[in-house]
Amino acid sequence: MGRKREAERNDGVILAAARDVFMEDPKAPIAAVAERAGVGISALYRRYQSKEELLRTLCHDGLRVFIAEAEAAAAIEDGWEAFAAFLRAVVDADVHSLTVHLAGTFVSTPEMVADARRSGVLTNALVERARAGGRLRPEIQPTDIGLVLEGCAAIRLPDRERTSELRRRYLAMNLDGMSRGERGELPGPPAAPDELNWRWAGSRQPAGRDGDA
Repeated sequence: MGRKREAERNDGVILAAARDVFMEDPKAPIAAVAERAGVGISALYRRYQSKEELLRTLCHDGLRVFIAEAEAAAAIEDGWEAFAAFLRAVVDADVHSLTVHLAGTFVSTPEMVADARRSGVLTNALVERARAGGRLRPEIQPTDIGLVLEGCAAIRLPDRERTSELRRRYLAMNLDGMSRGERGELPGPPAAPDELNWRWAGSRQPAGRDGDA
């Protein structure tokens, strides 16, 4: 039992490290994951035989979380509340960003394909319920939802808590835009200019009119 718990702990550390490494650079070598996780490369290869297998596991785990959140939301009686709760849960879980970021980097298994279809069926059902209840604008389609989630996932600052807050804020904006009812309050303040300037840190500035940098 002790060895099993240790193996499970190591696996969790490896997956967390892999998520961080591949979100930064999908082309990073698997050795970078071992270094981030603080484990030997041999220990990593005992669990995952290749980088592709590791990427596949990460994305499939994210897909399972997506399905679990959709199933949990389906139990909420009110269609709009179920729809909104599902989107908030997926954004908070931050699984969509990883799936989109790593798309095309591995070959899907039949089980993953089946789960992807299941996720689509569940999403469609939530959209239909919200629409049938009269709160969701009738022109909103399931494909819109995927792009809304992708847009929220694209928000990424060095501060993880601030990233989460901004994602919730812009999801709230999207929900208000999709709703035919009352508008709610937006979570957190808008992004300040200095919060976004980190993207340009270290980049060259354009030359001035006199040619000076």
